[in-house]
Amino acid sequence: MPDLALADGVRRQADYWLTVYKRTWRASVISSFVAPLFYVVAMGVLLGGFIEGDPDQLEGATSYLAFVVPGLVAAHAMQTAVGETTYPVMGLIKWQRVYDSMLATPLQVQHLAGATMTFVLFRLVTTCGVYMLVLAPFGVFESWWGPFVAFASQVLVGMAFAVWVYGFTARLEDEQAFGVLFRIGVFPLFLFSGAFFPVENLGHVGAWAARLTPLWHGVNLSRMFCLDTVDWSTAAVNVTVLVVLLVAGWFWALAGLRKRLVS
Repeated sequence: MPDLALADGVRRQADYWLTVYKRTWRASVISSFVAPLFYVVAMGVLLGGFIEGDPDQLEGATSYLAFVVPGLVAAHAMQTAVGETTYPVMGLIKWQRVYDSMLATPLQVQHLAGATMTFVLFRLVTTCGVYMLVLAPFGVFESWWGPFVAFASQVLVGMAFAVWVYGFTARLEDEQAFGVLFRIGVFPLFLFSGAFFPVENLGHVGAWAARLTPLWHGVNLSRMFCLDTVDWSTAAVNVTVLVVLLVAGWFWALAGLRKRLVS
């Protein structure tokens, strides 16, 4: 029997992922939609009311709310991607062994990974999309087209994280390392990648360290397009970095999953 094309293999798993989402979507409502809005109200509206809206200090934003929300959405994309590619993927590989069952069919490793990444993409599109729609009445967008490009950049940074964490999970024997990942990886990135304050406040070395992180590239893209302060050369670098990470991470993920399930 000839090998299935990647798209065919992913499509044949659509009913499985639809069933999973129908049974689990309620549990994700608070973390995906409600909690981020609390961040916006607390950090952007309440705390932001005490911060002077100086465009020279806030990368072109006229208020702290306008400064912080584009970065928050990008950071939320990272958190969503990591959340979907840690414990749920460990369940597919080890606890429920769903992947083993799927491999007993004509499906291959790349189809399993592709379907999982498609589901992560769906989660990113829905969570970031709802987030951006809710933000529209706050008057934080400076152009009609910028939010659409910012939304695409948020999804891109989420997928760049998803493939690498997926590959990381595929190589783990148990879930103990997830706590370390969240404590020394996700949480520091969330705080220090420019979502809440300009990275220049970290000093020369700290600012350069922040700019080396994938999340900073996503935050910077999201903010530039939301505020209509686009530096196209910087944006090109940001996009290139994230695309390279996404492509390299996909092959890293496939190699890890293939070694885990087939070798």
